[in-house]
Amino acid sequence: MFVIGGIQKTTLVDFPNKVAAIVFTQGCNFRCGYCHNPLLLPKSHSELDSESFTKEKFFAFLKTRIGKLDGIVITGGEPTLQSGLYDFIKEIKQMGYEVKLDTNGTNPDVVERLINDNLLDYIAMDIKAPLEKYPQIVNINSLSKGGGVRERVGFLLNNISKSINLIKNSKIDYEFRTTVVKSQLSFDDFEKIGQMIKGAKCYYLQKFVSSEILDKNLKNAQTYTDQEFKTLCQNLKKYVEFVDYR
Repeated sequence: MFVIGGIQKTTLVDFPNKVAAIVFTQGCNFRCGYCHNPLLLPKSHSELDSESFTKEKFFAFLKTRIGKLDGIVITGGEPTLQSGLYDFIKEIKQMGYEVKLDTNGTNPDVVERLINDNLLDYIAMDIKAPLEKYPQIVNINSLSKGGGVRERVGFLLNNISKSINLIKNSKIDYEFRTTVVKSQLSFDDFEKIGQMIKGAKCYYLQKFVSSEILDKNLKNAQTYTDQEFKTLCQNLKKYVEFVDYR
């Protein structure tokens, strides 16, 4: 099963140094308040016309773009929730395209299989917060039905750590990145994140931009100033080889 929530036919910025198309997968296991793709969060299309985003139509489109596009970005939602992700990427690679995967890191086994089978050329993993703040930032309580919240949180945090180490030790290009809402993440939080990803090659801080977001209470939330971002980046360079903000 592979559910496409949308397609962007061209991007010059989402896959470093590549002209690419973007596939948005439907469904996510997080509920981050600042999410700018809230329509992609449910597992089904709800307000979207699923007939417009079939795999068949997507691959028919790709055939027309051979020689014009370098790669495909697969984002979400959370792509690793799709049981058909492996075969979907394999078909893209067989057409000669490079593949970038965006992930929240909750399914390291899926990512590891894709890496081991040489199906990925670039990975971007979102680091939401220091581990102890993850439940708050991703609203884990809203996703838990009945009991077992503590077990879910423990499993989640273990998988996040596994994915960080897996990606750091891989031989493909990657980046870690964090969307920054000032009220959610302090300077001390970034110190902890730096320790979490210590030894990483690349880390980006992303300015929160209020647009179509999940939590309307964040509509007027602020991010840090450019000077504060520069200070954060400088502080993080003792942990990560390259740090920047955008």
